[in-house]
Amino acid sequence: MYTSHEDIGYDFEDDPKDKKTLKPHPNIDRGWAWMMVLSSFFVHILIMGSQMALGVLNVEWLEEFHQSRGLTAWVSSLSMGITLIVGPFIGLFINTCGCRRTAIVGGLVNSLGWVLSAYAANVHYLFITFGVAAGLGSGMAYLPAVVMVGKYFQKRRALAQGLSTTGTGFGTFLMTVLLKYLCAEYGWRNAMFIQGAVSLNLCVCGALMRPLSPQKDGNHPGGKEPRVLPELSAESVKSNGQLGRTEERDGGLGNGDTLCDLQAQECPDQALPRKNLCALRVLKTVSQLTLRVRKGLSEWYSGYFGTASLFTNRMFVAFIFWALFAYSSFVIPFIHLPEIVNLYNLSEQNDVFPLTSIIAIVHIFGKVILGIVADLPCISIWNVFLMANFTLVVSIFILPLMHTYASLAVICALIGFSSGYFSLMPVVTEDLVGIEHLANAYGIIICANGISALLGPPFAGWIYDITQKYDFSFYICGMLYMPGP
Repeated sequence: MYTSHEDIGYDFEDDPKDKKTLKPHPNIDRGWAWMMVLSSFFVHILIMGSQMALGVLNVEWLEEFHQSRGLTAWVSSLSMGITLIVGPFIGLFINTCGCRRTAIVGGLVNSLGWVLSAYAANVHYLFITFGVAAGLGSGMAYLPAVVMVGKYFQKRRALAQGLSTTGTGFGTFLMTVLLKYLCAEYGWRNAMFIQGAVSLNLCVCGALMRPLSPQKDGNHPGGKEPRVLPELSAESVKSNGQLGRTEERDGGLGNGDTLCDLQAQECPDQALPRKNLCALRVLKTVSQLTLRVRKGLSEWYSGYFGTASLFTNRMFVAFIFWALFAYSSFVIPFIHLPEIVNLYNLSEQNDVFPLTSIIAIVHIFGKVILGIVADLPCISIWNVFLMANFTLVVSIFILPLMHTYASLAVICALIGFSSGYFSLMPVVTEDLVGIEHLANAYGIIICANGISALLGPPFAGWIYDITQKYDFSFYICGMLYMPGP
């Protein structure tokens, strides 16, 4: 006898004295948990890495469709924004179907979006196929990857999230090289078709997201009792389908055709027609699916609007408002640094080693190092989170004051390292709401990040149009960011 306790990854087990004791789950912080990290790592490569490399395709779209830069840029912005903004709705799929099914369907939708985009006749076609379809598929695969790592880790949560999210940095380099090669060799349309095939690996990553099941006792492998086929008799078949219920309860026969064959052999004169039995099983499956959907919808609705709504948590609501401005502090330097380099006549040095590459490389190390430090028993994860945010704000304020390549490189390294706190966001979100609400809560957080990513760069451009300086864009961004955690 046992009762699983998913929040802390322990099973309750009877000892010889009939007392409840805690036994660590074999897959918490070890075992299959590291497969979750590997799966999430490749999801970040395929999704976030691909989106960071869309600048390669953006150049091809400009030459092909002869549209304005602003209109063409909305294709990649839509894809990245929708990936994050659909977070709250993906929580509904997770509550209903689970992380594994959601991620697999997301991989199929994302791949379909890439393939259909290869046949685009204009930019507006790309808005639908790539911006919406591929973006939706990315969101369906991305959120389960983050949630599953949170479920499989307790003591090493920050390190696990840090390692998995480094896939974004590695993916940025790998996908940029891949897309450049494919576009040069086969053209951008065939490149998108091939990338669609590569994106099918998201389905493999989703298949690895095995639900965390409670540990079972017993002398048999996996803690399961051997499956014994119940003895059949005419009496058992007659008693209103008692056979079917017995098998279902004991984990026996799960195949409708086998059930029909056994009944026909045991009592051919009294067995129900084969088609009727199979139809009953179909109705039963539909009924179970309907109940699952209703339950998932009920949990999703109560999490957002019910008495146990996440919005009744004041700390979490404040965290959402902070997240609305947080992501722009990371995106704006990526978008506008090339322009700043041109204004300061630093193009030659930047061509040798781009400042944005410095941010990306140090960002990878920042995620891992901050994750290791945050997992130390003597250090609070919130202290690490706050210190990283403070360093990022100071760096944003200082950046406009730097006018040499060396000084800008130092500030960019600080921005890259301190922005590694993004790997801690699922962990601090879980601390605020608990593991059972992580899918819904983190869906809201990444939705806020998506809004920030969509509106931040245009806002910085608008400030530049008014002031003819990027300085005020960074100052305003820093001031908006300060009321955060």
